Amino acid sequence: MARLIDELKRDHVEMEKMLTRAKDPGISHKETHQILLAAQASLLAHLKKEDNQLYPALNRAAEKDPTLKRTVDFYAKDMDLITKDVISFFNRYAAHDAPIDIEFAKAFGKLYSTITKRQRNEENSLYKEFEKLQG
Repeated sequence: MARLIDELKRDHVEMEKMLTRAKDPGISHKETHQILLAAQASLLAHLKKEDNQLYPALNRAAEKDPTLKRTVDFYAKDMDLITKDVISFFNRYAAHDAPIDIEFAKAFGKLYSTITKRQRNEENSLYKEFEKLQG
């Protein structure tokens, strides 16, 4: 199962690369939209992997560990809030005809910060808890 954590971390690296590329002012609007669509698909696949493999194991262990339960519950609630913002961003800006303007830049900056912060927190907390469970 350490393989799962390696995969999830690789997903994080790839997501950050895509988002960094999307904020490059030297690329075309068309390329930005293509990157956003790829990032959206990548993020959804990553979340599915976490939902199907990571969280079930953590939730089972949390039944016997109140501290872990609080941690898992916190991350689940936090992800619910983040997901709403991320979906809203992609619904507004991933379409090929969505404007790439100052409002996009503000929204993208918030998205980038939110996603990268969440990834670091997962790696430093949830993923370490999962690795402990795997022995």
